[in-house]
Amino acid sequence: MAEIKIYSAVVCPYAHRSRLVLQEKGIDFDLIEINLQNKPDGFTDISPYGKVPALVHNNHRVWESAVINEYLNEVFPNPPLLPSSSIAKAQARIWIDFANTRFVPAFSTLLRSPDIQQQEAAKQELYKHLEFIENEAFGKLSGDGPYWFGESVSLVDFTFYPWFERWAALKHHRGFALPEEFTRLRQWKKALKQRDSVVAIANSKEFYIERYARFATPVAV
Repeated sequence: MAEIKIYSAVVCPYAHRSRLVLQEKGIDFDLIEINLQNKPDGFTDISPYGKVPALVHNNHRVWESAVINEYLNEVFPNPPLLPSSSIAKAQARIWIDFANTRFVPAFSTLLRSPDIQQQEAAKQELYKHLEFIENEAFGKLSGDGPYWFGESVSLVDFTFYPWFERWAALKHHRGFALPEEFTRLRQWKKALKQRDSVVAIANSKEFYIERYARFATPVAV
């Protein structure tokens, strides 16, 4: 039995984040899949918010994906998934906050809202966020490297990637493809998609299109 247990749901992008970090670091773990529509009795004893991911390590509980990922990076420091300098660490945390407070809400509203006006507003908002990432991250931080901070993959990459793996669902159900003009962003997605840690737990486009169908009514594309 592994010393770490991760409570996850295959469709959940937040849980996907932490599983990517576990894979990238080569940490042995036991995976417990949770049916979010029918949670087991006592699950809130492990995850007080009743959400995934939740992690148990040496009988200690940690929940919330961003917190879990930083915990794993501290307890299992190799390979490091945050930059070494204080300013770069601060920049990484700014981008993680940007994902949680700006990018993900726009993505989720576009996919889940039944209101056409809300969808259009979310589409414009999401486009602005993609443009900001293209210019501020890949235009200023990445240099010639394929990842957020250049040649080395980081927690920031794994924070954003699950939503890009699910982009096929957004394209299918809402007609919003990843814009061609964001070339660095598209190169980043391609580079991450080829990493062993990502390949190990990847799902197909068809999987996400089917799983997210209940959240959205398909439109012609």
